[in-house]
Amino acid sequence: MKRFFRRGFIPLLFLFLMIQAPWSQAFEGFRVVATTKPVHSLLAGLMQGVEGLYLLKHSGPGGQPLTEQDKKQVANADLVVWMGPGLEPDLGSVLQTKRSESLVLNLLNMPALKILPARWNENLPDPFFWMDTRNAILLLDELTRILMDADPGRSHLYLRNRKAFLPDIQQIDREFEYGYRGLRGGIGVLYHDVLQYFEQAYALHIGEILTVPGWKVDTGSLLKARARIRDGEFDCVLTDISLPAPLLPLMIRGLSVDTGELDVFGSRMEAGPDLYVQMMRYNTQVIRDCAKAGLSPNIATDDAPVASEPLGGKFILTDHRGRLVRDADFLGHYSLIYFGYTGCPDICPNSLQVMSLALKMLGDKADRIQPYFITLDPDRDKVGVMKDYVGYFDLSLIGLTGSRAMIDRVASQYRIRYEKVVEPGSDPDTYLMDHSAGLVFLGPDGRFISRFAYGITPKQLAEKLNDALP
Repeated sequence: MKRFFRRGFIPLLFLFLMIQAPWSQAFEGFRVVATTKPVHSLLAGLMQGVEGLYLLKHSGPGGQPLTEQDKKQVANADLVVWMGPGLEPDLGSVLQTKRSESLVLNLLNMPALKILPARWNENLPDPFFWMDTRNAILLLDELTRILMDADPGRSHLYLRNRKAFLPDIQQIDREFEYGYRGLRGGIGVLYHDVLQYFEQAYALHIGEILTVPGWKVDTGSLLKARARIRDGEFDCVLTDISLPAPLLPLMIRGLSVDTGELDVFGSRMEAGPDLYVQMMRYNTQVIRDCAKAGLSPNIATDDAPVASEPLGGKFILTDHRGRLVRDADFLGHYSLIYFGYTGCPDICPNSLQVMSLALKMLGDKADRIQPYFITLDPDRDKVGVMKDYVGYFDLSLIGLTGSRAMIDRVASQYRIRYEKVVEPGSDPDTYLMDHSAGLVFLGPDGRFISRFAYGITPKQLAEKLNDALP
């Protein structure tokens, strides 16, 4: 036994340690730097139980220079997640000195995210992409993949943390989807243009926008906004905690108007995995408080319908083959409904593709579910257009159109919010339709079962549908 210990165990132990050394080094030495609090929060959720995540001290607005500690962390990081040289020029020179094997992720260049052109300059990206929770869901998946590729020894931890963290973001996405269905457009003045993603994602039009973050307010715009407040056109003024609004007193002095402070950077919140959801709930409540005068008294303001809540009503529409479809035709089978329009650039085709793939995954069970695509743009989506469009997706998909009055009625019955948007100076015929995204799932009796938020994967949708079927 002693001879085995001396001649057998020690070499085996040495070999084991040699094999384990690279993994140990990867475990202890993987360092990640984030430059903004909302993105840091998503990374913190994925890296719970993993050391090595650092948030730059200069994160957020203000143009503060990098500290020496910041520079050291960036220089030694294995992964840097930033917003690009246009927004963080002081970071660019530091990144040029990094090791070649390090990863540098410019979020505004990520194809997987929905990055909108800035409203103040279409040649620049609007940086506030995290204000759309669907982008947060997409980014969470991308960061999971990147972390697993860069640090494979802890892939199981990243997957586990994603599974635990994702439902919180999906939940607030569902809440926001319903939370604005009773708001009218043009509820107030937005001092800094920081809510484009939020407005587009949840079909909400704030009203007047005064300036771009970091720019001075134009005197003419300020006086125009003041006049509209005085005339009772706007209910409130929204500023941001982190962005200066020096002319706010001049704009509202002597007028009866509410004010609200957003915090789109999470500047005054504690950094960590809980920050993103906390920040989005905070900003949502600020907008709701601002818009309280814009709530319709006839529409419930709860965040989402409860199970078995009655939706729908009497209607007559026309399918993509020219046949009449009535509300009674929705009975006797499960219905999966998507509201959109054929001119939709991305969200609608993505959602219909997810629906189609999920039904294929269900196999024979899919025969019990009838998918529908109801247009919100009947002026352009006539029967022939709908026929060509639905053919791209699923043979069982039924496209429905009708008169403007009937589409308005059906959308209201299923609590779908939408708005025609014509960009200033553009051709009126090239308008877009901002609308609620998500799939409505009804039972054979026509009663509401569930709503699936935009961003759900085909596999997730198939699993949820399968669980709902008896």
